[in-house]
Amino acid sequence: MLDAAVKALSQILSPPMRSILWRSIGLALVLIVVLAIGLQRLLNWLAGDGEHWAEAMLGPGFHTPLSALAWILSIAAGLGVVLGAVFLMPAITSLVASVFVDEVADQVEREHYPAERPGAALPLGLAITEGTKTALLTVLVYLIALPFVFIAGVGFIAFFIATAWLLGREYFELAAMRFRPPAEAKAMRKHNAGIIFTAGLVIAAFVSIPIVNLATPLFGMSFMVHMHKRLSGPRRESIEPAARRA
Repeated sequence: MLDAAVKALSQILSPPMRSILWRSIGLALVLIVVLAIGLQRLLNWLAGDGEHWAEAMLGPGFHTPLSALAWILSIAAGLGVVLGAVFLMPAITSLVASVFVDEVADQVEREHYPAERPGAALPLGLAITEGTKTALLTVLVYLIALPFVFIAGVGFIAFFIATAWLLGREYFELAAMRFRPPAEAKAMRKHNAGIIFTAGLVIAAFVSIPIVNLATPLFGMSFMVHMHKRLSGPRRESIEPAARRA
């Protein structure tokens, strides 16, 4: 696993990857701005109209806790872009990865596995659907864990574990689906759940580093291409040199 991570890191800045890196960073920045503005608007509403609505529903006895929550949300709304960049980055990288999955995987396979059968490109609709599902699930999990952020850091631990599971799951399945039907790729992921979750911890650590995490789609996809190759065992199909040159 360490070898796979080192290989993924070393390839991110290689000349063939640079074009993908800059395009993925550009798309990620656009999504960050759009989602952060949406988050800021939502928090503003919750701090204002949402407080009055909740108090009308729950009664005046909840005025003090709702006012405290509204105060916290007001502060959060003022930091909407920052919060969006921090908490939504795993969801954003899921969407970006689904766009560039085949370009990244092709580079990794060409560089490290030239004698093996290359993976088949995923239909763009399937890749984006998988990325969108992971992104939405990530946001849902984060919203559930958000109230626990203020309890001795429990929420941050929950964020990290959830990120490891969600991103490990998505990147591995995208890598596996280049060689297997979706159902078989998911079954393989479940069969190796412990290893893939551990690999997901590496991706979660990477995505938690500001600025550097903009390269998460490239690192995560490269890393899981290597992991899929290792978990597939020694019976991987090879191709003839002439076919490779063609």
